[in-house]
Amino acid sequence: MDIIPGPGLFPAHRCKTIHVVGFLSSLSNYLLLTLVVRHAQGVHNVEGDKNYKAYLSPEYFDAELTPLGWQQVDNLRKHVVASGLLERVDLVITSPLMRTLQTAVGVFGGGSYTDRVDGLPLMVANAGNSGRGAISSFNSPPIIAAELCREHFGVHPCDQRRSISDYQFLFPAIDFSLIETDEDTVWKADVRETTEELAARGLKFLKWLWTRTEKEIAIVTHSGFLFHTLNAFGSDCHPLVKKEICKRFSNCELRSMVIVDRGMMGSDSSTTNYPGKIPSGPDLPSDPGS
Repeated sequence: MDIIPGPGLFPAHRCKTIHVVGFLSSLSNYLLLTLVVRHAQGVHNVEGDKNYKAYLSPEYFDAELTPLGWQQVDNLRKHVVASGLLERVDLVITSPLMRTLQTAVGVFGGGSYTDRVDGLPLMVANAGNSGRGAISSFNSPPIIAAELCREHFGVHPCDQRRSISDYQFLFPAIDFSLIETDEDTVWKADVRETTEELAARGLKFLKWLWTRTEKEIAIVTHSGFLFHTLNAFGSDCHPLVKKEICKRFSNCELRSMVIVDRGMMGSDSSTTNYPGKIPSGPDLPSDPGS
């Protein structure tokens, strides 16, 4: 079978990490566990789910979460804590829009903030009209913002971000250093990014993940980005697995995915492989079948 360059992607519950002793080769070096999360309900979703044209309303510029959305965040946080996922996550990567930033800090943050004890908060009180207290960065995995995992660029005001300097005030402990411009230069009022362009950006984002040293990463992003990116995967799987990969995400839904390096994208050597023959010496004759 020809090796298909680029990443492969599979539902995590359908994968196993194996350590084969004999010619000891660990596959874990070629796997990246990714927790994929769509943001909770935003104010734009309420009307937009009824009438798609509502997404064109300037009223929904950089839409924040609804009170129901925050309830969804609270419930997902309970799940990631109870399941042990929160302790395993090495890094959180979020789209730099209000609704994804709020979801990321609400789910993976450190809980209530105590001034002068916890360092900088992940979110200040009432950020994005949340009605919520400040959220601590204590015991939270690092959270970084990345433009590559944003929703479709252009036309819809809900998908336009505010300035990074504004976000840095509202989310002091989030790392925005990967974003090159303070203002949103990729969003155009009259040009909507095509689905093909979005899918190509999604693949670029997944390839970028392999430049990270972390092995368990949570991504907080958007419905359109996820649908068009994940739709590129699963063609080599059973049709039901393909359907499982590509199914549209509900608000605040989390799925565990394994990204597999099938094209030698990664350059790190294995941390678990063992070369054998230590100490070395002449091999003794083997019994038949051994």
